Amino acid sequence: MPWIASFFYKLLLSALLSALLVGCGRVPPPPGDTGELVVLTLNGPTTYFLGTDDEPMGFEHDLVVDFARQQGWTVRFVVADSLEALNERLARGEAHIAAAALTPLVERIGGVKSGPVYAQLRQWLVCGPQVVTPRSSAELSGLRVEVARGSTGDYWAQNLRPTSLGRNIRRMDDVLPGELLERVSHGLSDCTVSDERNLAIERNYLLGLQSVFEVVEPQRLAWLVSPRLDSGFIRLLQRFFINAESTGVMAQLHERYFGHVSRLGEVDVLSILRLRTERLPALKGFFLQAERQTGIDWRLLAALAYQESQWDTHARSFTSVRGIMMLTEQTADHLGVVDRTDPRESILGGARYLQELRDALPEGVAEPDRTWLALAAYNIGSGHIDDAVHLARKQGKDPYRWKDLKEVLPLLSNPRIAASLSHGYARGGEARALTENVRIYYDILQRYESVQPAGGSWLKRLLKR
Repeated sequence: MPWIASFFYKLLLSALLSALLVGCGRVPPPPGDTGELVVLTLNGPTTYFLGTDDEPMGFEHDLVVDFARQQGWTVRFVVADSLEALNERLARGEAHIAAAALTPLVERIGGVKSGPVYAQLRQWLVCGPQVVTPRSSAELSGLRVEVARGSTGDYWAQNLRPTSLGRNIRRMDDVLPGELLERVSHGLSDCTVSDERNLAIERNYLLGLQSVFEVVEPQRLAWLVSPRLDSGFIRLLQRFFINAESTGVMAQLHERYFGHVSRLGEVDVLSILRLRTERLPALKGFFLQAERQTGIDWRLLAALAYQESQWDTHARSFTSVRGIMMLTEQTADHLGVVDRTDPRESILGGARYLQELRDALPEGVAEPDRTWLALAAYNIGSGHIDDAVHLARKQGKDPYRWKDLKEVLPLLSNPRIAASLSHGYARGGEARALTENVRIYYDILQRYESVQPAGGSWLKRLLKR
């Protein structure tokens, strides 16, 4: 699978860079002295990863950068090879903090302190499609169960009763959560332990993953702090997290990275993976041409086209929209599209239309919210989005943040509310579903399809906060 090679290449590159920058065993001075915060992390979709421009991003990455910015510090991330290595390096004081969706089992890591708890995640036993589903830990005998050494799953395995069960569980070194789930999906092992967030993301790429039962109570997440830093640093973290919660920063980051990940069923994933090889190759050139004309990543355009038509060039709906981009006759006339069933015309026209919708939003609307709002407008039109903006304002929400606007979109189909709106009734819930689905399809295509140079500058604007 091409994304695996790319993933491990970037992981290796990050590790090599980290080694050059930090050096084994080097202890950084306190960040207050140097103005630089050194952070240990792990590579993964819920923590820290390189985007399509090879630019770091991720929930933990963005949160750390915001914390450092408020202190007037820069950040240097060091990617550890495994959870166990991360714990050991932090205990040696090689970084100031570790941020990687970590459970503060600090009693097992010499001298390391726990920062404030900022989230809780359920921990699931996850088994593959080939497994007769165990109903409890007592039925694990004979199954190939793998956990990452030093993880919550490892902690659970070591405390199983009877203890003989735990001895049969393989404790894996130098693995990341996504790798263990991939091994389960492909039948290389039977079961593993995963938190609910990783599982939700990986289910959009890996097939047959069954969440069987919760192995422990929901686990708290916290940043871990070097034993070399004093209580004053912990107080800085406490103030930051309190402020991040009260100002909505945590909610905004959660929406950005996880707000869309649980919409698809396995049938949806199977379908796009199959049609990606059957239909997309013949259309890819048109999407690339549209990217060159508009600057919009061709994979986002392909994700939108898949949502609209499943890449069927002759698709038609009950409302008489037609073609791979499902354009109305009026929109096609506006865009100069003569034949909506011509894939090149339809794709180029749909890309220009999405660009127009993005450009029409107020200048201060930031990415990626600008693009998500434009996708919703692609479905129901800018006028109905204006109505949703009006409703959001009345409810005290930020109308130009997708997290807030998507909460009011379904109200457009309420007859009582629609009667008072400038543009009347609209299927707002459908627009919300379209946008969330496109976000997931875009994630899938980013994992399996390579970026083209022409899309880099647009993606950088899209993914920056």
